[in-house]
Amino acid sequence: MTQIEVGCELIYQVPVQTVFLFQIEAARTQHQQVLTSNLYTNPQVTIENCQVGEDIHQMQRMVVDPCQLQVSYQATVGLSPEVDRPEQLDEWNASQLPVDVLKFLNPSRYCESDLLGRFAFQEFGQMQRGYGRVQAICDWVHGHLEYVSGSTNSSTTARDVLVQRTGVCRDFAHLAISLCRGVGIPARYVAGYAVDLQPPDFHGFMEAYLQGTWYLFDPTQLAAVAGLVRIGTGLDAADVSFATLTGNAVLLEKNVWANACSGNNTTTTNQPVAVSTA
Repeated sequence: MTQIEVGCELIYQVPVQTVFLFQIEAARTQHQQVLTSNLYTNPQVTIENCQVGEDIHQMQRMVVDPCQLQVSYQATVGLSPEVDRPEQLDEWNASQLPVDVLKFLNPSRYCESDLLGRFAFQEFGQMQRGYGRVQAICDWVHGHLEYVSGSTNSSTTARDVLVQRTGVCRDFAHLAISLCRGVGIPARYVAGYAVDLQPPDFHGFMEAYLQGTWYLFDPTQLAAVAGLVRIGTGLDAADVSFATLTGNAVLLEKNVWANACSGNNTTTTNQPVAVSTA
């Protein structure tokens, strides 16, 4: 088991009563255990834990009166990933897919796979099906987009990114997801923490459904997949924003970290492997 320490500190100025919905806690899955965790606020407010999503990750709801709010989260996460040989992982036809996976073939708010389907088939439709085709899509996205902080905003979609050729982690993931869906590969967005990510922040990456399992990919190539810790999954980033609010608040400071515990190795090996922590 690989152990990773993750956490964040968020500071908001809250001028009026505001309802916050946070998604910052590491998820619990068959291959990702939360060994220790601590979530606290200053000033102290009531925290309502809500289970959301098909992967049952946690959302925290807080009703906050006017103040300067500090939200702090720390956790030690144990990863025991399923590791497979990429050449053994094939794509499944839609007739073989579980019903709950079918929706990840559809277009969504930020992933317009219907509009990008023709382009996806032109670029990747004739490639050999399987893990290698997903990796080729991610490599194409990495090779054709420039990572530029602040180049996109909350309204930027995969189609926008394809045209402007710049973006941040969520945009790289949205475009790769759209292209996967465009050729018939179920793909979903994953929000989480990433070891050695520079600059440190919440990270957006993706999973593709192959041979009956969700496998991790990071089109930015800014972090090794063995060092990715999931918070939650969704059709796109709209489903797993780290914070949404009803009211009025200004984010003054955000600090995010993910560090491998001493003696743990989160780098990839010389041999390509497929990693699943779903």
